[in-house]
Amino acid sequence: MIRFARIVVLVAFVAVAGCAGLQPGFETPTVGVSSFRALPSEGMVPRFEIGLHIVNPNRTALKLEGIVYSVILEGHKILTGVSGDLPEIGAYGEGDVTLTATADLLSSIGLLSSLMRQPQETFSYELEARLDIGSLLPRIHVQDQGEISLAGASK
Repeated sequence: MIRFARIVVLVAFVAVAGCAGLQPGFETPTVGVSSFRALPSEGMVPRFEIGLHIVNPNRTALKLEGIVYSVILEGHKILTGVSGDLPEIGAYGEGDVTLTATADLLSSIGLLSSLMRQPQETFSYELEARLDIGSLLPRIHVQDQGEISLAGASK
């Protein structure tokens, strides 16, 4: 019986210590798309630069472990990627993350086909991203949509 009581006390101690590590009062950082533009491409495969602006409203630094993202252009999912080379956002600070992505040509066939039928310089986009800020905290989900222009991107 005493052994059982010790196990219960040990489990309770571990649970309380684990909850303390979850950072009570943690506020979800704000993530917005600051830029989305086409880059000069090499060959037929388009490249894009995606800028994210992150605001950390917490008293501790935000250590970004990684990001997973996908981009849909004109209804066609053409970009997916990951990045682990991310900056630390200081306490009560702001920072920018720039992602460079190259389209998967096979996934882009539908988009290329529609562009050949009807050329255009402006495209609608949707961005979905998940930022990993540590194993004990939930991932931050970002969704944004808008338009980009390819005018002046080819040099």
